[in-house]
Amino acid sequence: MKNDTQTPDLHEERAVLVAVATPACGIERVTEYLDELAFLLETAGGITVKKFVQNLTYRDPKTYLGSGKLEEVAVFIKENDIELAVFDDELSPSQIRNIESILHCKILDRTHLILDIFSKRAQTAHSKVQVELAQYQYLLPRLTGMWSHLQKQRGGIGMRGPGEKEIETDRRIIRDRISLLKKKLVEIDRQKLTQRSNREQYVRVALVGYTNVGKSTLMNLISKSNVFAENKLFATLDTTVRKVVIENLPFLLSDTVGFIRKLPHSLVESFKSTLDEIRETDLILHVVDISHPDFEEQISIVNQTLQEIGAGNKPVITIFNKIDNYKWVEKDPDDLTPKKKENITLEELKQTWMAKMNHRTLFISAKTKENMEEMKSVLYEEIKKLHIQIYPYNNFLY
Repeated sequence: MKNDTQTPDLHEERAVLVAVATPACGIERVTEYLDELAFLLETAGGITVKKFVQNLTYRDPKTYLGSGKLEEVAVFIKENDIELAVFDDELSPSQIRNIESILHCKILDRTHLILDIFSKRAQTAHSKVQVELAQYQYLLPRLTGMWSHLQKQRGGIGMRGPGEKEIETDRRIIRDRISLLKKKLVEIDRQKLTQRSNREQYVRVALVGYTNVGKSTLMNLISKSNVFAENKLFATLDTTVRKVVIENLPFLLSDTVGFIRKLPHSLVESFKSTLDEIRETDLILHVVDISHPDFEEQISIVNQTLQEIGAGNKPVITIFNKIDNYKWVEKDPDDLTPKKKENITLEELKQTWMAKMNHRTLFISAKTKENMEEMKSVLYEEIKKLHIQIYPYNNFLY
C-alpha cells in the first residue's frame, strides 16, 4: 500500500462542491454544511472554486441532482478546468458512475473525503490499520467501474491508501485484506485493553467534542504536553493519554478524535479501540467552540455520537471554548423585533438554556488562557469526588 502521508501534495486540486436542499434541510442550513465541506476539502489539500446547491423534494436516486442542474455543473467544470466534484452526501455506486459519465471529472462524496483526510492524518501503525480498514469497507461495494476510473486519474484527493492499488485488484483480494486488517485490530484491541487495565488506579478524564474546537490546545495547557494542534479538521486521530496532577491529585487525561456531522459508520467501527477510551472514562470534558455559528448543532451531534458508542451516561463538564472569538452585533434600539442570535452578548447567552444544563459548565479561552484557573479548580473538585467514589480505600491524598 502506497503511503502518501510523508510527502505533501505539491498540487492543490480545484474543486466544485455540490449539495441538495430538501424540505427537511433548507437552503440556509445546507449552505452552512457546504462551508464545512469546503474546510474538509482545504484540510485534504484542495481549493473550492464554486458551490452548487439545488432545491429538490428529494435527492435524485440516479444522479443526485436534477438533469438541468447537473448539466450546469458539467458546463462550469469544462469551462474552468475543474478536476474534482465533491458531494455533501454519501453517493451510491450507481450514482457515482452516472454522475461521472456526465461531469467527466473525479467524483468524491463526503464520506470518501473524510476517509482521505483520515488517511493523510494517520501517523501510528494503529490508526493506519483503522483507516485502511474503513477505506476498504467503503470501497468494496464501489469496485465496479472504479478501477478504469482510477487508471485515468491517479493520485490526488481521495486517491490515497487503497485507492492506489493496482487495477487488477478484485473483490476477493479486498475481502482477504479486510479479514487480515480485522485480525490486526483484534490484536491491537487486546493490547489497548491491557494498557487501560494498567491505569485503573487513576481517575480517567476524556476530552471530546466536534472536530477543530480546540481539544488538543486545551490538552497541552492542562497537561503541559506537546500534542499536535492545528486549525484543520481532524488534526488528532490517535488518542493521546497524559498523567496530570492538579494540586496533589493525579489523574489521566486523554485527547480523542473529533466528531463530525455524518461521521462514516465504517470509521466508527474501525476506531472502536480508540473510542473505548471514551466509553471507559470516568469523566467527560465536552469541549465546544462557542464562537462557531452552529455550536448548538455540534453539541447535539457529539451527544448523539456519545449515545451511539455507549458513553451517553457519563458525568460531563461542558467547556465552552474560544470565548475570545465570540462575536455579536448590537441591535438597533429602534428595532422592535425580537433579538436574533447574532445580537446576543456572551453574558446574555450564559443566562439562556446554558444556565439550565444539569451539569457543570465553564467558559474559557484556551488560546488566551482566560478562566483557566477556574477550570482547574472545578476539575480538581469533580475529580476528587470521583476518586472518593471509585477508590474509597485510597483517599490518603486529601
